[in-house]
Amino acid sequence: MTTISKLLATGNPDFDSVADVDVWIDSAASSLRDELIALSNQNSGSFNPDGVNATGARLSALLIPFAATVEKITLPDYVSTGDRGERGSRPLGQAVRLRQRPDAPLQIFLGGHLDTVFAIQHPFQEARHLSDDVLNGPGVADLKGGLLVMTLALAALERSPHRDRIGWEVLMNPDEEIGSQASAPLLREAASRNHLGLIFEPAYPDGGLASARKGSGNFDLVIEGRAAHAGRNPEDGRNAIALASELALALHRLNGQRPGLTLNLGYTHGGGALNIVPDRAVLKFNVRTSVPEDECWLEEQLDLLLTRANDREGFKLSRFGGFTRPPKIVSAGTARLQSLLGDCGRELGLDLQFRPTGGCCDGNNLAAAGLANVDNLGVVGGDIHSDREWMRFSSLAERAKLSARLLLGLADGSRSWG
Repeated sequence: MTTISKLLATGNPDFDSVADVDVWIDSAASSLRDELIALSNQNSGSFNPDGVNATGARLSALLIPFAATVEKITLPDYVSTGDRGERGSRPLGQAVRLRQRPDAPLQIFLGGHLDTVFAIQHPFQEARHLSDDVLNGPGVADLKGGLLVMTLALAALERSPHRDRIGWEVLMNPDEEIGSQASAPLLREAASRNHLGLIFEPAYPDGGLASARKGSGNFDLVIEGRAAHAGRNPEDGRNAIALASELALALHRLNGQRPGLTLNLGYTHGGGALNIVPDRAVLKFNVRTSVPEDECWLEEQLDLLLTRANDREGFKLSRFGGFTRPPKIVSAGTARLQSLLGDCGRELGLDLQFRPTGGCCDGNNLAAAGLANVDNLGVVGGDIHSDREWMRFSSLAERAKLSARLLLGLADGSRSWG
């Protein structure tokens, strides 16, 4: 057992007061700096399954002392569209699921992802200190710092004399950054057997938290035309790039037609030699939705555009992908959970502000399955998905205390749920 594992392991005396919890979290968090740097330096890009599994193993080692069951779950391959329109698959790392006291009266889900957006070939691979309290590195905020926040909060719960009143389930998934398509069934399962959910995505740079979230969908269009000599008989060709350009403009014009719906043309590929009429092009785009009805509207518009394009002689269009995360609407349960966390924050001197965001995460999936949740209880940080990603190291203890207050209050009955 490592020094960190010994620090977190159960078997120590139960906490006598909230003050004892705060002191312990401060001490434990300060010892996790090297652990966080090691996690950041371990590449776990979504398509680096070995790196994702290594990250999962490292975090599992910290959590195993608390858990009754630990599972490593193999997921289906990720299927995507290549530059020639071919469909291919890529393996993913394993999901890790831990459960404790599944028969307790209150069941709580805690989650976070193991993957980052930084591929193994990306130049951003190592953490560094920008100051004593600011750490820059891949995944320090999104979401490896958050997974350590979760670990500290659970360690505090497991030293509560009232811990038997709460059962918990942890899921660390390998594919959140690419839409959680493979792990979505695991999230739905978790939503069906838990009363509330806590996700450890990073808080906003000012410490605020997300309320409502937009939904998201990723779409791939494959446009097949007809090759011909660009000089001798171009009229016999059917230019796939030209049609893709028309479709791109038509899709872009959908922006602004419904409040809050946005469509981003993110990727296109096609053609080859300049003396050949290109016979194939690929167009990929992302859609963000504000209300569930947006999905039906977008599908209707897309079907209309594709039907018209397919009616043109010599062309064939294929569509792949779709909506993967519905909008997260703040339910009564989620509002109640936000209120409880707001109370916990005030006790710690934090004025937590909840506000909507265009980003989405696994909290969307949980909400769609009916589970009340708050989904950015991780560290305070910013510039995620870039080589400027940073986190405030002192927020590791700060946010662990926040979640621990909630868990301990629900365990001892000083805070109620349901």
